Order: sequence, then structure tokens, then C-alpha cells
Amino acid sequence: MALLWHSGDDDRDEWEPVLRRLIPGLDLRAAPDLGDAREIDAALVWKPPQGLLASLPNLKAVFSIAAGIDALLRDPTLPDVPLCRMVDATLTAGMAEFVLLQVLKYHRGLDVFAAEQRERVWHWRRNRRPDERTVGVMGLGEIGAACARTLKRHGFTVRGWSRSEKALEGVETYAGQGGMARFLAGLDVLVCLLPLTPETEGVLDARLFAALPEGARLVHVGRGRHLVVADLLAALESGRLAHASLDVFPEEPLPEKSPLWGHPEVDVTPHIASTTDPESAGRFVAENYRRLGAGEPLLGVVDKGRGY
Repeated sequence: MALLWHSGDDDRDEWEPVLRRLIPGLDLRAAPDLGDAREIDAALVWKPPQGLLASLPNLKAVFSIAAGIDALLRDPTLPDVPLCRMVDATLTAGMAEFVLLQVLKYHRGLDVFAAEQRERVWHWRRNRRPDERTVGVMGLGEIGAACARTLKRHGFTVRGWSRSEKALEGVETYAGQGGMARFLAGLDVLVCLLPLTPETEGVLDARLFAALPEGARLVHVGRGRHLVVADLLAALESGRLAHASLDVFPEEPLPEKSPLWGHPEVDVTPHIASTTDPESAGRFVAENYRRLGAGEPLLGVVDKGRGY
């Protein structure tokens, strides 16, 4: 057995000692030094070049370093083997922390105060209770559900939307296109945590923004291609949206000429809402690699037809 490593964003020097400690006797390979490719039966990857995985004749499973797997699914040469997304408590907790931070920013009006600071305006206003704010979370998978629960624990009124019916204690949930309008109506803050599928690409568009109340805020931490940038800019210009916090973008890195960089009603972060921690995530990889060798069911297997 041998494990292929590939990632242009992650540091192999951080991952390798962790993996070797957790998987005794690990044979770790990395392109271009694959050795005998027939010996590689699993791959731990993030955005591998097209054809790399297809070049492994005895590949039995692909493990994604990240929770998102849409880049892998766009590879037409992806082998027909189980694809496992990253399932890691640290990754989930990091996202819940980031989402809470952004919602608290809007709850306490820090976007407004930042604008007033630029204009040298001193304007006192009363703080509102968390339960007076309604936050909607689009996407109720493991990470989205954790974010919804975290917001609820902090006292916010929380709604959730998903493709199919789901139930979360203390969260008003909606499903499918039939539930979308009711989900969006009256939201103070919309949080996007959807997976990227053909149905969700471009979902953050003019039609969706028009269904929000005037002055709503957007926290986008899903996938970059959910967002129609021109429609976002128009919604901000019209006042339909008051502010947006964006961590993911249709093109990454965000081009230097993008108007989002300097927009006064947009906060930009470079896809860092939650990052994979080698120590924590390595335990998940090690367990899946053990299961693969033992012929046991793998964890986090993606339904490729649904895209998540």
C-alpha cells in the first residue's frame, strides 16, 4: 500500500510527520516521484492536476484534504472510486467560529461604525438583543448545522435552508425551492454554506437578493461560484444589501482589479474562514486509510451524483 500526496496550498512538511506518526510504516509518494504507480492505492489531495489520479491503475480511494470536493468532481478523468470529503471537528469548529464572528460584527453594527469612522461621525445607538436578529443559514450539512447551532446558542433567531427536509432543534428549517422565499423573508443576515452543485452555482444572484429585506447582510463562506459578483454589486448599490463579508470568490486569488477589494460595503478575506489542521485532520485520514486496508466502509464518502 502507498498513499499519494498532492496539494498546492498545504505544506507537505507539516503533514508528512503527522501522517507517518499516525500510520506506521506509511509509504508516502508525491508527484513527480511516484515510483511504481501500481503500488499507490489511495490519494490525499487538494486540486490535483487533471489526469494525475487517472494515472494510478490500482487506486481504490481518494481523500480530499478539504471539505469541498467540487474541484475534484470537475475533473473528467476522475477515477470511479470512492471520494471522501474531509470530516474533522477542528475544521467544523473553525467555520462556526468565523461565521459567529461575522454575524456578531453585524449584530453590533461594526460595519456601520467603520463607515461612520471614515466620515468622522459620532453616532450613539442602542444595542439590540440577539433574539431580535434573524440569521439564515443556507446549507445544513455537518458544517452548516454546526454553525446554525452555534448561532442559536448565542441567542440569535436562526433559520436553516437545505435541498431536502432536515430538522435542527431550535432552528426553523425550510427545504427546496418551495421553501426558499419563506426562508429569505425577514432575514437580517444570510449565511451561505451550500455545497457547489449544478443547482447551486450562481445561487447568490439578483433574484435571491431581491427576496431579502432591504438592508440585509451577506456572509458568504460556501463556494466561490455560488456568487454572481455583478448582481452583488448592484444589490449593494441599490441598498438591497447593506454589507457583505466574502471569504470565497468565483476566481481565486481575487484579481487585483476586482472592485470588491476597495468596495466600502465589502469585507474580503482570502478563503481562510476555516483551514485544515494537519494534526486533527490527520487522524481522520489515518482512520480512513486503515479502513481501506481492512476492507471496512470508509467515512465521509461523497454521493457524486448529488455533488456532496
